[in-house]
Amino acid sequence: MKVITIRGVEPILSEKLKQAAKEKGKSVNQFIIEMLKENFGLQKKKKYTVLHHDLDNLFGSWSENSFNQIQSKIDNERKIDKELWE
Repeated sequence: MKVITIRGVEPILSEKLKQAAKEKGKSVNQFIIEMLKENFGLQKKKKYTVLHHDLDNLFGSWSENSFNQIQSKIDNERKIDKELWE
């Protein structure tokens, strides 16, 4: 593998690269290589990989009793009313 040095990287660009790499959980080197591959068509750009965390605060917050009540209501709604289908 070749080693390439890039000179003249402005501090603001360096910080943006570090921040973007950190958000992706990658090193700056890995992040830049993936960006280059994507831009030169050597690696397909990933689609639909956005993770959403907007409901994370609800995870594990129900008590056993609350869960059973809600599950009971869901189960009742899923029952088929035979009179309607005869």
